[in-house]
Amino acid sequence: MNSEPSPGPENLSWLGRILKKNPDLLTRAWSALLLAPAVLAVTWYGGLLFALVVLLGSLVLFWEWGIVTQQKKSGPLSLLGFALLVGIGAVYIFAGTLAALAAVVVSATLLFIAEKLTIGTRWFAAGLVYSSLACISIVALREGSHGLAIFLYLLFLVWASDVAAYFCGRTFGGPKLWPAVSPNKTWSGAIGGVIFAALAGALVAYAMGAEHLLWLFALAALLSAASQLGDLFESSLKRRFNVKDASQLIPGHGGLMDRVDGLVFAAFVALVIGVIFGGSFADPGLGLMSVRAS
Repeated sequence: MNSEPSPGPENLSWLGRILKKNPDLLTRAWSALLLAPAVLAVTWYGGLLFALVVLLGSLVLFWEWGIVTQQKKSGPLSLLGFALLVGIGAVYIFAGTLAALAAVVVSATLLFIAEKLTIGTRWFAAGLVYSSLACISIVALREGSHGLAIFLYLLFLVWASDVAAYFCGRTFGGPKLWPAVSPNKTWSGAIGGVIFAALAGALVAYAMGAEHLLWLFALAALLSAASQLGDLFESSLKRRFNVKDASQLIPGHGGLMDRVDGLVFAAFVALVIGVIFGGSFADPGLGLMSVRAS
């Protein structure tokens, strides 16, 4: 009677080995497949609906920030933070980006002072800045010149960066990127993420009829690096407070913050680059799409 070989690691396929090491990978994939169409639909529609959905997302980010930093998620200080964040969103909708950025400074200062007057609390002001800048950057990119093309470009390059970094890191392994912060991330994953993000960004730009593809290829590589920095930032924050996930909101992924940490950093960097290259805080897309590759 012939015996079948034991299903050891050497007898598993490449994908099988990854699934064995990461049993939640299929759950993560199904969650992403269900959420992606909704995200793309809201992005395509744009306008006030997009702004309100992003504002709701920023409120979730602020709530999860409180979970990660182990702050009280109820009480006067927390309620003040949520109210200020809603106020920043209203200022953006009715008065524009510069007024909203000014409101961030004022609101964070008020919350910081309130923290100092409340014994045993901290970090809320930083969470307000993080959540509000995420909201402002994302909405400004979508609602400015070439907004749909720019935000689709940003979404796909960040998604490509995440997926490629994951699979390249587990396929090639090698030296760790920053073991003190995230022991599973490798240089091979980071480099693979940058390369595939640059390709994805250039392909989306080409499909949307954009010009200056060499510039957009290079920009995608830079934004991939920013996205990975955002991931490392959240990892360092969770490690500081010994927290695994921001919440259990998305099956297989943890919280919204775990899913969009890279997008938040990439969107803010894109906003700043757009302003530097001739756009404005109200219309960063004008700068992002007007640069000519030499």
